Amino acid sequence: MNWDRIEGNWKQFKGQVQQRWGDLTNDELDKIEGKREELIGIIQNRYGIARDEAERQVSDWYGSMEKV
Repeated sequence: MNWDRIEGNWKQFKGQVQQRWGDLTNDELDKIEGKREELIGIIQNRYGIARDEAERQVSDWYGSMEKV
């Protein structure tokens, strides 16, 4: 699975993202529309973590979605 599939089916994946990062709001998730870089940025800002940590978390989440 590639990230384009996440973007194209964002409404389906949005709930799973919100389960993983519960502090993200529906408005924030609607605004980013599944764009990977924007998701990383918003996680970084919301949780006050380094960009590389946010990237790792998104990569880990994405890897778990590939197995589903």
